[in-house]
Amino acid sequence: MNSKQLLVVKIGGGEGLDLSATCDDLARIAQNRALAVVHGVSATMNQLCHDMGVSVKSLTSPSGHSSRYTPPAVRDIYVRAAASANQAVVDGLRQRAIDAQDLVGEFVAIRAERKRAIRAVVNGRVRIVRDDHSGSISCVDNERLLTLLEQGRVPVLPPMAASQDGLLNVDGDRAGAAVASALGAVNYVILSNVRGLYRDFPDETSFVSAVSHSEIDRALEWAQGRMKRKIVAASEALAGGVKQVIIADGRVPNPVARALAGAGTRFSK
Repeated sequence: MNSKQLLVVKIGGGEGLDLSATCDDLARIAQNRALAVVHGVSATMNQLCHDMGVSVKSLTSPSGHSSRYTPPAVRDIYVRAAASANQAVVDGLRQRAIDAQDLVGEFVAIRAERKRAIRAVVNGRVRIVRDDHSGSISCVDNERLLTLLEQGRVPVLPPMAASQDGLLNVDGDRAGAAVASALGAVNYVILSNVRGLYRDFPDETSFVSAVSHSEIDRALEWAQGRMKRKIVAASEALAGGVKQVIIADGRVPNPVARALAGAGTRFSK
């Protein structure tokens, strides 16, 4: 494994991303550099909840960060959705002759602590939510991941972590940042269903092509909705030693190659 060329890619889990095109691209890239993949689960989770008649709810912090509300019953559905989404990515890579390794169930490589008291804005007032099963990432089993990489395999990780409270929902973008930091990746690419960061989304004239680490606070002010989490993830990856983070469009052909060639919003020190 050439650690100087290690790449971590987070495939967004929302609607619209082209998984087939992404797997085509990753298969070509994996021929020349070590690769680890983290993926999202939003669309799969939403569909499963719809099929089961379970409402999808979010928690919004006082600072405007939103996350999926995961009480115990929803956590169980989340685990199923994460495994399903993981299998889709693994199958897509294996069909292209890439030796992908799923890391779900007992093989989850991320650990976290459950958030036991979450401050969330409910009906205009700040409330404390105590039954959520989401987690704050505490560590990554980098020895297991490095062993797989040394064997020429591609680890595929869901946004899920092991804990004393069972499996937890963790943010996929931040999970990718933790993995990239733990492995010493040089690049971390976050594929989304938008082109990147905008000062005034969706005004194309406000697109931001580059952000330095010192401008992260301004970027957080520009970001809307789930983009805020991606900015936080970019900041954490840079702080963890990753040289460059790119938020780019996952709906296009060759999305990762395009991002590495200059597309999207680039974050660097």
